[in-house]
Amino acid sequence: MTKKHFSTLLALFGGMCTTWACTNFLAGKGATIDGSTLISYAADSYSLYGALYYQPAANHADGAMRDIYEWDTGKYLGQIPEVPHTYSVVGNMNERQLTIGETTFGGRPELVDTTGLIDYGSLIYITLQRAATAREAIQIMTGLVEKYGYCSSGESFSIGDPNEVWIMEMIGKGPGNKGAVWVAQRMPDDCVSAHANQARITTIDFKDKENCLYSDDVISFAREQKYFNGKDKDFSFSDTYNPLEYSSLRICESRVWSFFRQLDPEMDKYLSYIKGETTERMPLYIKPVWKVSAQDFKRFMRDQYEGTELDITKGTAAGPWGSKLRYGPLGFELDGKTYWHERPTATQQTGFSFIAQMRGYAPDHIGGIFWFGVDDAATNLYVPMYCTINRIPECYSIDNGSLLEYSPTSAFWTYNWVANFAYSKYSAMLPDIRKVQSQWEEYFNLLVPAMDRAALELSPADAQIQLTNFSCEQAEASTAAWRKLGEYLLVKYLDGQQKAEENGRFLQNEFHIPPTVLRPGYPEEYLRKIAPETAVEE
Repeated sequence: MTKKHFSTLLALFGGMCTTWACTNFLAGKGATIDGSTLISYAADSYSLYGALYYQPAANHADGAMRDIYEWDTGKYLGQIPEVPHTYSVVGNMNERQLTIGETTFGGRPELVDTTGLIDYGSLIYITLQRAATAREAIQIMTGLVEKYGYCSSGESFSIGDPNEVWIMEMIGKGPGNKGAVWVAQRMPDDCVSAHANQARITTIDFKDKENCLYSDDVISFAREQKYFNGKDKDFSFSDTYNPLEYSSLRICESRVWSFFRQLDPEMDKYLSYIKGETTERMPLYIKPVWKVSAQDFKRFMRDQYEGTELDITKGTAAGPWGSKLRYGPLGFELDGKTYWHERPTATQQTGFSFIAQMRGYAPDHIGGIFWFGVDDAATNLYVPMYCTINRIPECYSIDNGSLLEYSPTSAFWTYNWVANFAYSKYSAMLPDIRKVQSQWEEYFNLLVPAMDRAALELSPADAQIQLTNFSCEQAEASTAAWRKLGEYLLVKYLDGQQKAEENGRFLQNEFHIPPTVLRPGYPEEYLRKIAPETAVEE
């Protein structure tokens, strides 16, 4: 990445993860239909411009140094030595199919070390350029913060390769105390897991050194700080370094619960935990009752709590047309009480999200697919980006528009245009969006296996060219289709009314004027709410 691109990236992605901002879902290779591992990630922030970033592979001379900039602010932190060779990285997946995502849990504020050199964002992208496997990534990440210091608050990281999926949770040790305390837990191959801005690893199996890793001082440091004084076997990382509050349950753990309940009906029992009525914590991972696919993960990322009492498209705040849009902040005070809007996985402030599909049954240059989407996952499209592409589609470029500069060819602005219009009449427009969404993703799911087969017949160099062209062409074509979708919605729902259709075409007379404009009015439930404030004929 050029200096110009890196500076632009810092500006665009500043403030990437604020409180309660991101969501990760994970699946081991034994829990998926095709034996791939899966990690999904939503990067949610009102100050985030959704773009797909790229770092080419590179060789570095002896003595070369790497500048470190804080990911959230762009603040220059210092330099560390480069390694001789770095891998190419597309989004959050490198050419070896290694993927890293994160959610910020914050934790105890006094443990932030502002003198540290490595922040959580830099930790992710430095590691993606240096590590080939999940275990190697954990070693590099923990080694970097031990040597140079960690300057962010508490983080949960999803780390996966084609064979293993891990959750690692890390928090600093405060000013003047270099390094971090951390624990990493490998997911059983036949299980799924999730985290959403709340630390989730509790007790540590100190005997299972193959699947559970931790810093030497993870407990002793807690004792020194008087956070914990019990027996080692009772130590809980989450309860010690990120104690639960009501908001942690209702805003964070609720997203994990909603994901789990779709894969095991028994998890419905934890609704009382989400509501703060009971204290039994959800497990870190569960074995799903059926195996999942990358397509299922797209659906999970679009979750709005439908079918539960937390459904954000229901209630007075949703208005007459079931809008999921809630005006921030999530919490508000009234008459001395604090209230909370629901916070589902699919949210309007998403900059970008992805489903990383790491397929060990294919060579690395074909096996890794980075399903990438911008804006609200409920109304976006996940487009396949192979992990070894060597250029980024123009529609996803960090140089194509910004948060303060509209670009008609930017995917971010195109998808936001469609979603923001749909919020005004959500229950009516969402089915129209979902129809196009399904058509494209069914097409991708047929096309990708064909591309796999074609690429396997080529040399890695020729396959890279073909897969790059394919990924870029699909991104541009689908973005153009979304612009057409936006035009269609504008015509169909102009001024809040609705034009009649037949066989996919608007009805019109010989003068090209619609003979019928439907006026569906408000739902009866909403009419009863507004009737007392409306003029009545006596």
